[in-house]
Amino acid sequence: MKKEKEQLENEFLRLVNEHLGIIHKVCRMYQKGTDEQEDLFQEILLQLWRSFPSFKSESKFSTWMYRIALNTAITGIRKDRRNPEISQLTKDTDFAVSENHDLEKIERKELLMTAIESLSKVEKALVVLYMEGYSYEEMAELVGISLSNTGVKINRIKKKLKQILTPHLT
Repeated sequence: MKKEKEQLENEFLRLVNEHLGIIHKVCRMYQKGTDEQEDLFQEILLQLWRSFPSFKSESKFSTWMYRIALNTAITGIRKDRRNPEISQLTKDTDFAVSENHDLEKIERKELLMTAIESLSKVEKALVVLYMEGYSYEEMAELVGISLSNTGVKINRIKKKLKQILTPHLT
């Protein structure tokens, strides 16, 4: 029994370490401050550990992990009545910029991040998954909406971002 628990813990740690970036991305997307991001990170890890025995490898671990992380982040925001606006992204979220990038690319990235700030929680989740290259089927499963609704939302998000960004890029 003890050996089985140890094997389960080792497998969990191995899989989480392989896909740690997922948790970091979700934390940066849904929390502004470092302390809040760390709290969310811990909460996501706790939820992953609690749910891990029910993971049956029917989907990729990363897909399952995204689902747990996004649900934890969205649920946590709903529960946090004191700071309802905490889910917005900051301009320096997600992308580390090297010294070799030119100023125009940096400005465009900042404009995009600012535009993403205006999106709803579900729209932000879809944008992250879209940018990660997930299929519409996987996005629908992760966010918990129908496949057709996913396509509609992605198209609306693209139009919304284009409307926001067009005046700044001309």
